[in-house]
Amino acid sequence: MALHFELVTPARLVRSEDVYMVVVPGAEGEFGVLEGHAPFMSTIRDGALRIYRSEGAAPEEIQLQGGFAEVAATGLTVLAEHVEG
Repeated sequence: MALHFELVTPARLVRSEDVYMVVVPGAEGEFGVLEGHAPFMSTIRDGALRIYRSEGAAPEEIQLQGGFAEVAATGLTVLAEHVEG
């Protein structure tokens, strides 16, 4: 099982890939998203987005500034105002 993950900024599509899990810096606290997660939307705060490519793998971190996240039947989309790197 894999979660389809997309990271988008106003300027470009940063990532579009299948991963195991993503931990998002939500405005109300961090939340992890796995395949089959219930649909919802959240604003995000400045912080580190952690991407786990497989179960037990070390995370890759990407620094984000502002935006929101949407979990839907198709996967997780993070729309960030700015991405470092």
